[in-house]
Amino acid sequence: MNISENKVVEIEYTLTVNGEVVDQSESGEPLTYLQGHGNIIPGLEKALDGKAAGDHLQVTVQPDDGYGERDEEAIQVIAREDFDDDIEVGATYFAQAEDGSVTPFTVMSLEGDDVTVDFNPPLAGEVLNFDVTVKSVRDATADELEHGHAHGDDDHEDEDDDF
Repeated sequence: MNISENKVVEIEYTLTVNGEVVDQSESGEPLTYLQGHGNIIPGLEKALDGKAAGDHLQVTVQPDDGYGERDEEAIQVIAREDFDDDIEVGATYFAQAEDGSVTPFTVMSLEGDDVTVDFNPPLAGEVLNFDVTVKSVRDATADELEHGHAHGDDDHEDEDDDF
């Protein structure tokens, strides 16, 4: 069976940026996603289309098909008083918008009462190099199609990865 829209796919992967490993699936715990539903970045999803279990591929994803280009306007200064807890440079925090959506950001620096933060995804502007092995491909269940993501063995709330 080949990977196509509405197939549940399991992959093992290693992601490198500038020759450095920045993420990888755990041994024996492949990433499971629903093809064609935006569960992983577009460039990787396109490269996997048509592949089958057992296929191994190297995929280079440019920023436009990954996490986008860096946007310097996404760097902002926020008042220290807007934080409930101690602030740590380099740490990731989450801002909640009025509509309830949550956006992650990284603290870049602290100066007096000013906190400089970056709302860019950490891998924005980077060329992503994936080493991928397709472990399995199957038809999605009706529930998976309704929910728009693959369900794990134990429940359906375990899809946190977004590659």
